[in-house]
Amino acid sequence: MILAEPIRITQLIAKVFDRLQIPYLIGGSLASSLHGIPRATQDVDMIAGLKSQHVTTLVKALETAFYIDPNMIHEAIQHGSSFNVIHLDSMFKIDIFVLQDDPSSRAEMSRRELYKFSDESEQGLFLATAEDIIIRKLYWFQLGGGSSERQWNDVLGVLQVQKDKLDYSYLQQGARKMGVETLLKQAVEDASDSDS
Repeated sequence: MILAEPIRITQLIAKVFDRLQIPYLIGGSLASSLHGIPRATQDVDMIAGLKSQHVTTLVKALETAFYIDPNMIHEAIQHGSSFNVIHLDSMFKIDIFVLQDDPSSRAEMSRRELYKFSDESEQGLFLATAEDIIIRKLYWFQLGGGSSERQWNDVLGVLQVQKDKLDYSYLQQGARKMGVETLLKQAVEDASDSDS
């Protein structure tokens, strides 16, 4: 499976977040691959409710397997931005975004879903919902000038795989808030055309 290594590495961080009771979710291409059509990914995007008091313990828990810089983490917390950790054996990168304190970000975290893999003994991962992934990817597609075929195909993949399970009223409401209503309409049409 093309996602086996990114999943394994992400689970190492998720276990530490769980132990420290830091809420997190996986977004980006890993989440869209698990909700939709799998594809190779260069990195993983996580959103985490990190606070300054977590930094020392987090660094100690991860520093043997990851490059992790406490100063970058403190700066990300202070500015509401992101930092990255790099798995030393594979050089695989995880981008960790500090959870923003706004209604949309809090709602996305509260809606997260535990994704269980086929092996019940394997640790699950909290993912952004399929709806939130679609909305975010459309937003990033729009910000990039509508030129990222990869973002667009990720959206179509999630729409095709999850079509009967999606909350379309939530999707439309979220798309309206993010200013991507027209893109959502086009994506739904393109996804249904692909199914034909």
